Amino acid sequence: MARTDFQTLLEAGCHFGHLKRKWNPAMAPYIFMERNGIHIIDLHKTVKKIDEAAEALKNIAKQGKRILFVSTKKQAKDIVAEKATGVGMPYVTERWPGGMLTNFPTIRKAVKKMTNIDKMMADGTYANLSKREILQITRQRAKLEKNLGSIADLSRLPAALFVIDVMKEHIAVAEANRLGIPVFGIVDTNSNPADVDFVIPANDDAKQSIDVILTAVCQAIAEGVEERKAERADAEAQAQQEGEKAPRKRTTRTRRGAAAEEKPAAEEPAAEEAPKAEEPAAEEAPKAEEPKAE
Repeated sequence: MARTDFQTLLEAGCHFGHLKRKWNPAMAPYIFMERNGIHIIDLHKTVKKIDEAAEALKNIAKQGKRILFVSTKKQAKDIVAEKATGVGMPYVTERWPGGMLTNFPTIRKAVKKMTNIDKMMADGTYANLSKREILQITRQRAKLEKNLGSIADLSRLPAALFVIDVMKEHIAVAEANRLGIPVFGIVDTNSNPADVDFVIPANDDAKQSIDVILTAVCQAIAEGVEERKAERADAEAQAQQEGEKAPRKRTTRTRRGAAAEEKPAAEEPAAEEAPKAEEPAAEEAPKAEEPKAE
């Protein structure tokens, strides 16, 4: 089942690439033709690549893992925030904090600092500070919220990275490659697809193009999340049924155990009587032999 079709991508302008003089030769397999000095992307291959990426992302979401969406482009910020929030995934739309993946513990400390400020506001400690301190903490909190608020729930490294513009987000791609995190990306004709594991050749500048591709991808992620919930519900129901049958098996075992305990009790008296019968015979033998020796 195709996540999208040729006509939808065509109407969204996904086929428009960059000028011929700005192209990257590594994108040649995905270029259909050149028109008026602009490269045209082969949308048949785009449809196929979207399906491959969507299926892989669905499997990742089905395993309960997180996918980090990255795009700091102005025209893509709102779209990425909306789509990622809709499927409950973290995203970065402001400046990419250097070392976010390779130095993840430090990023987590900054997120914890934001949480501590919230606790101060809740327990009343905030009210006992001076106006100057309150102003400084408020500014610090706003800055952390702007840069890291969207990844506050990301307690561990993401299982995958989805990037809108590979050239602009080259630092994020490099960090993911260093840690072995698979990269999904919308790659235009001026970018290098070598560092991307799942290439989606398409226009990464037009809002409609980004919207169409993200809609198809996030729909697959949502399906993976729903399938995981259904499997959990089935597992819980099965465990509950097994729990109801368990007491019957235990009663039969206890009865067998009781029967096994009764059998040795019947054999014990016979073992004690045998030695009592032999003791008198041993005492009489020496008494009969003593007079013969004299």
